[in-house]
Amino acid sequence: MIQSFTDNLVYNIIGLDGSSPLGSTINFFVYDSLKIILILLFISFLMGLLNTFFPIEAIRNFLSSHRLYGIQYFLAAIFGAVTPFCSCSSIPLFIGFVRGGIPLGVTFSFLITSPLVNEVAIAMLAGTFRLKVTVIYVSSGVFLGTFLGMFLERFKLERFLSDWVKNLQRTNESVNNDAKPCSLKQRGVQVLQKIPQVAKDALGVTRSVLPYVLAGIAIGALMHGYVPSGFFEEYLSKDKWFAVPLAVILAVPMYANAAGVIPIVEVLVQKGVALGTALAFMMAVVGLSLPEAMLLKKVMTLKLIFVFFGTVTAAIIVLGIGYNLSISS
Repeated sequence: MIQSFTDNLVYNIIGLDGSSPLGSTINFFVYDSLKIILILLFISFLMGLLNTFFPIEAIRNFLSSHRLYGIQYFLAAIFGAVTPFCSCSSIPLFIGFVRGGIPLGVTFSFLITSPLVNEVAIAMLAGTFRLKVTVIYVSSGVFLGTFLGMFLERFKLERFLSDWVKNLQRTNESVNNDAKPCSLKQRGVQVLQKIPQVAKDALGVTRSVLPYVLAGIAIGALMHGYVPSGFFEEYLSKDKWFAVPLAVILAVPMYANAAGVIPIVEVLVQKGVALGTALAFMMAVVGLSLPEAMLLKKVMTLKLIFVFFGTVTAAIIVLGIGYNLSISS
């Protein structure tokens, strides 16, 4: 329905030629914009309801006050997945975890997963690629956070935290959760009462990411209409052994959220880049960035930052190769 409306608008009402680069570019931009905005509104509203039923603050307090014999890494990764943050906006909550004395590996699980998997990424992937790709990406993102959190914890890296954090941890008081428990019925009533606010918040979330969405779609539309198909295939095709490492290394210095990078990933795939390579590129862009490294300098020494970035980069490369072996574009 959206495609029919877009075709009629661009080719009949505006009068552009569908075989021309301009017509193809405008059609791509209008179609993807309408599709992604509608999906974002729906998913943001749904996640708002879930966050109302399962308050994020309660999850954070639970993680900080319970020892769960390894399950805490998975729960921290899930917590990261349901928080709608980019790599930089995840840092304040990450700092709060470290200050509160939560094991560093658990905080890493949160920090890794939070920008990679969220409602924006899920909505846009589902609207751009088939369900199988979305499920693989989301599950592997949660697995990446869980596994790397457990892996990094084994090296006892707390000694590489900054002196500022160590001083705070020495004087930190135990975390107490004073919130009174609510029954499922009471939570359900609270959700119903907050539906108008949740809808307003969903609109606000969509509005806040809209500039990134439109910018990403615009870049993708230009690439779709004007960049020759063989341009990316020459360097990032599936048969090039260096395609995934090159894509990830090029992506690490960049900074964008899922809203801005997924339309670009869509066009990369259309231009012949292997789907796994494109997804690894996306993971590196949204999960690692120079601004994130600058913010982490407050709580980590340079050595720990290099360990964190190097480990995550290597893991994303391995995932990208695995993607190429398990899924096709």
